[in-house]
Amino acid sequence: MLQCANISLSLGDRALLDDMSVIINPGDRIGLVGPNGAGKSTLLKVIMGLQEVDKGKVSMGKTESLGYLPQDGVEPNFSLNVVEEVESVFQGIFDLEKEVQKMQVTLGELNPNSPSYESYLDQLGSLQTELEQSGIYSIRSKVEKVLTGLGFSSEDFSRTTSEFSGGWLMRMALAKLLLQDPTYLLLDEPTNHLDIESLQWLEQFLVQYNGAVIVVSHDQYFLDSLTNRTLAIRQGKLQDYAGNYSFYERKWAEERELLINAQRNQEKQIKDTQEFIDRFRYKASKARQVQSRVKQLEKLDQIEVESELDTVSFRFPTPERTGQVVVQLDQVVKRYGEHTVFDGIDLEIEREDKIAVVGPNGAGKSTLIRIMSGLEPIQKGIQKLGHKVQHAYFAQHQADELDDTEDPLGIMMGAGSGEKESRLRSILGSFLFTGDDVFKKVKVLSGGEKSRLALARMLLSPANFLIFDEPTNHLDMSSKAVLQQALQQYEGTCMIVSHDRAFLDPIVNKVLEIQPGSVRLFLGNVSYYLDKKKEETELAQSPQKSKNTFKNVDAEESDAFSKKEKKRLEAERRNALSKRMGPLKKKITQVETAIEGCETRLRTIEATMAEVDFYEDPVQVKETSIEYEKIKQELTELMFQWEEYQQRVEHIEAEFEQDT
Repeated sequence: MLQCANISLSLGDRALLDDMSVIINPGDRIGLVGPNGAGKSTLLKVIMGLQEVDKGKVSMGKTESLGYLPQDGVEPNFSLNVVEEVESVFQGIFDLEKEVQKMQVTLGELNPNSPSYESYLDQLGSLQTELEQSGIYSIRSKVEKVLTGLGFSSEDFSRTTSEFSGGWLMRMALAKLLLQDPTYLLLDEPTNHLDIESLQWLEQFLVQYNGAVIVVSHDQYFLDSLTNRTLAIRQGKLQDYAGNYSFYERKWAEERELLINAQRNQEKQIKDTQEFIDRFRYKASKARQVQSRVKQLEKLDQIEVESELDTVSFRFPTPERTGQVVVQLDQVVKRYGEHTVFDGIDLEIEREDKIAVVGPNGAGKSTLIRIMSGLEPIQKGIQKLGHKVQHAYFAQHQADELDDTEDPLGIMMGAGSGEKESRLRSILGSFLFTGDDVFKKVKVLSGGEKSRLALARMLLSPANFLIFDEPTNHLDMSSKAVLQQALQQYEGTCMIVSHDRAFLDPIVNKVLEIQPGSVRLFLGNVSYYLDKKKEETELAQSPQKSKNTFKNVDAEESDAFSKKEKKRLEAERRNALSKRMGPLKKKITQVETAIEGCETRLRTIEATMAEVDFYEDPVQVKETSIEYEKIKQELTELMFQWEEYQQRVEHIEAEFEQDT
């Protein structure tokens, strides 16, 4: 049992942790939640003994152990390869193995008839038994299983740790921690550096973990899937909820409403009492009652309700309408030196697509969206933005492009959106810039604060094609909700690289999967995509079943089956072609009808303009001329759309013929 008793820690005049007490049992699955700066990471450090406190203590059983994953700052041994670095957590077992080997050599040199031989033999036997029970012979398989689950390939195992980025070093640290198998596993934002596949693996691993798990995360789906208990830090106090994050949200909303009502009643009571005191303060006959009420106010424990930011209902500026195809890649080749990322990929993004970009780290997700935005050069092929497309791109490094001499409010005002200062401050508040924070110079902001500011500024963009690379990494739940709502209502096209399923699911209508060297587009949200991938995996894992089904069929039946199967496949291909072509042909018909209407109206106007007395009415001339030019422009756009649709039909038909 892990016990935190009366933990208190103040920062200046602020009580960060105020007399916190909690008991954590082996097997608990706990989400530690609260707004940014509430003290979640600090509490984990206190439990680990890395942070001193003003009062209180942490205790646990003598045979129990702690394991801790910080948000960043891990330091591996850069002279080791990946497997060696992760296996270093078993150094005690390896030392025991060396000791056994050394004793075996010594024993071989002793005289079997000497008095010390039998004693030495007994000692060696005990150590050999201990070594066998330590699981030394399964260490390598355990290490490789965990590394594979966290996204490392077999080729990565022999690479030195110095070859990997900070995100991959965090994965190594996580692997070491999981293999140590501590009684209490403390994880501070473990999902930040994981892709969706490794995140799913971690969820399953932690669900089956023997010890207790305490996790700080802003990934609601991860918390809901894993935890059955929630500890919430608010205003220095710790409250315990017997459920996952969604359960906590509902209960806290109910509790807050009750607190607000109680606070209102108390404020009325205080007001009435104070009025009595003020009214009879100098009346001798009421002196005792006045003093009684003064003492009553002094002893009153005032109800405080945590102030929360007003809900910001934000909408992106209405973007200019683009052509049907927003961006097109045709046989694109991308290389970095000798490393080929993409070798002849094709992709087409359409107007109002909202796409989640997923796939393993290192497969090329960030590279692809930079190619899409025109920021990354390609070696071969075509990258083409569609008609009237204006893109805006967000990545973590965008924060480095902010003006260091400006403050957040100045950055927002400089975006040129025309929003009032009060509105801009509300938006900044939803991204955790409150009070005087809006006047801090950018140069003193942390990396996370700069990223949030860059993202807030992007919300003011009038672009019709928004591209995001991990936009939620530094956002808390309320900030993510603001961005999520804005993207749900956004009328343009967007692509989002993220592993946050709870954030993505209500937004996206397609999922673009990036695997090394290839891309695939799925219709539906991320949950649908994961279900389809699961089906594919299950099907791929049972090929023998399909083979066995027909292995005893004679040649004649086999031929008949082949013909039948061929017809079925052809029918499926025709249906697939029809499904792809149907919407396009419908759009072509609609555009042709609109073109015909424009041409008819133009002929009517031209006939009117040809009349002898047409120019005698200046107002009519002006209105008709404006309408004429407007319809001509509309007709030009319609013809452009018609050509686009026809080209796409021809492209799909060519693909079909090539595959036949």
